Amino acid sequence: MPAPKISYPRILLNTVRIAPAFTAIALLAGAQTAGAEEAYPHAKEKIGTVEQIYDGALTPDLAVSTFRNVDRLFPTRTIKAGGRASELSKSENELGKVSLEVDDETYDLYDYLALNQVSGLIVLKNGKVVYETYQRGNTEKTRWMSMSVAKSISSTLVGAAIKDGLIKSLDDNVVTYVPRLKGTAYDGVSVRDVLMMSSGVKWNEKYTDPASDRRALLKAQIAQKAGGAMDVMAKLPRTADPGTVNNYSTGETQVLAEILHGAIKKPLADYLSEKIWTPYGMEADAKWWLESPDGIEIGGSGLSATLRDFARFGQFVLEDGKAGDKAVLPEGWVKEASTPKTLKGAEALEYGYMWWTGWTDAAKKDGAFSAVGIQGQYVYINPAHNVVIAQTAAEPKPTDKEAIDPMAFFDAIVAAVK
Repeated sequence: MPAPKISYPRILLNTVRIAPAFTAIALLAGAQTAGAEEAYPHAKEKIGTVEQIYDGALTPDLAVSTFRNVDRLFPTRTIKAGGRASELSKSENELGKVSLEVDDETYDLYDYLALNQVSGLIVLKNGKVVYETYQRGNTEKTRWMSMSVAKSISSTLVGAAIKDGLIKSLDDNVVTYVPRLKGTAYDGVSVRDVLMMSSGVKWNEKYTDPASDRRALLKAQIAQKAGGAMDVMAKLPRTADPGTVNNYSTGETQVLAEILHGAIKKPLADYLSEKIWTPYGMEADAKWWLESPDGIEIGGSGLSATLRDFARFGQFVLEDGKAGDKAVLPEGWVKEASTPKTLKGAEALEYGYMWWTGWTDAAKKDGAFSAVGIQGQYVYINPAHNVVIAQTAAEPKPTDKEAIDPMAFFDAIVAAVK
């Protein structure tokens, strides 16, 4: 099977080295109350370090215990659930036989679960559960890291802020909401440019380069100093006109978090709880990493939630952003955010507003799209067949270790349930 025509697995993260001393600091800063920890089934497990996550230097069992306890690595803010979960009832129709071919080899559901190190998988058809499994000691109560799935959640909050009139237009200047960036390379960049990661601002995402921009941003997060991330972003030069070149940038996602914060005038976690988590009926509180104690959320990672709530978020998006009878997102937002974009100069971009568009022929035909996080995290949405798939996994390295292309597997799932 041909490789997907996107570059996310190879550009998101490479090896990272983080000062070992940070681990103790983060554990203290992210500590929860004793009562809350006792209520969480995995709270007493041994975990690894942030360094080991990004190095891909965790043994399989330690990776699992770490990925379901990432809220112990940085300070977090709680995304509160409303106390009454929306029902995810079991479908009368069970998942049929799943089969796909890759390089003349045939694989089934069980091959995929084992080879791709899946820790949780749930499939919804028409909003009902046709398949659900938990592996490696996970349960319905397990919170799992999202990594860059959080980018798609952050972009969805932009839609909510537009619906609320807090962001006037995607064509607004970034500095309207982030005055700290006035006079920098982001002055003149639009909110839309940031959503498409096409600001034209210079960015080196390479983690193995000690002098890279990504390493500088990482150091700012480790320092846990308020405003540290924007200090990094404010120093960057512009290398292209806004909207003309796509360059995957984790820093761009933190700019988006600052745009949101400047617009909504409250923590992103609180806004997510108010607009989606509570009214849509998520069953459990979630956690979100912070830039500093009681500071702004990390817009592109560090949101941990249950598998079922990740699936509910996908269903919320599939239903055009409605919670009950109330529209949380503007009319047409989901289609706009989840379809391929065209940059100025007519260059095609296989990316939406921080959503990955389908990269297999079948996914493209169905208009499928996905939130994607390193080490195997997915929220896949297929509007043509009303299918949502949420997956958590513990792949051995941040990128390039998926034995089977998940999008091809999701195609096979859709074929088995439609």
